Amino acid sequence: MLVFYWVLKNILVGPFVKRTFNAWVVGQENVPKKGAAILASNHLSFMDSIVLPLELKRRISFLAKSEYFTGKGIKGWAIRTFMLGTGQLPIDRSGGRASEAALDTGLAVLARGELLGIYPEGTRSGDGKLYRGRTGVARMILEGQVPVIPVAMMDTEKAMPVGSKIPKVRRVGMVIGKPLDFSRFAGLEGDRFILRSITDEIMYELAKLSGQEYVDVYASSVKGTPKGATAKGAAATKAASSSGPTAR
Repeated sequence: MLVFYWVLKNILVGPFVKRTFNAWVVGQENVPKKGAAILASNHLSFMDSIVLPLELKRRISFLAKSEYFTGKGIKGWAIRTFMLGTGQLPIDRSGGRASEAALDTGLAVLARGELLGIYPEGTRSGDGKLYRGRTGVARMILEGQVPVIPVAMMDTEKAMPVGSKIPKVRRVGMVIGKPLDFSRFAGLEGDRFILRSITDEIMYELAKLSGQEYVDVYASSVKGTPKGATAKGAAATKAASSSGPTAR
């Protein structure tokens, strides 16, 4: 698999992507040359999962939704081949036991001293804004005892907007921030307040690096809302529809 990864990155896919999108990278030196670490990235487009592993000097494995591995036809085969070839790992996002399985998969990557890529938002942003992060990234940081490196993908949504099937020729880039150390919270992975605090700090750092507007609701809660509706409005609507004093 490592040989296939090298061929994809340096011969089959990498050179074409570099020439077509002329990607720029700032902060490559912030990624450690060896040892485990988590790269937490904003998620604007499917292109993120192509550009980041191809432009990063070290090999990185991403937790990717299982749908990327089950597509049909030539396109499905191409996406599945690329994902497997670059070490992407299919996960079930249905929650419950599936979430625990995803956590275990990520921790196994870190235990091997490798880089793990995570999209804390859990899904792509449909409007270019940065949404609230899921706390799974914080659990992995504390249980894996590793640093987290924020990565801001730039303009990938212009190259391949959500819902598009064919990418456009647009220059894209990424800004890699300095590692964040949360070792002071070691042993507190069961504390939900700590997990939320760590996750929020990561998201605020991503907002600074990317320049995106931060919206403190989950991206999944605003998907499918009418065009022009704000994330804040969607959250208010959801809250209003909840009955009784137990609504949160």
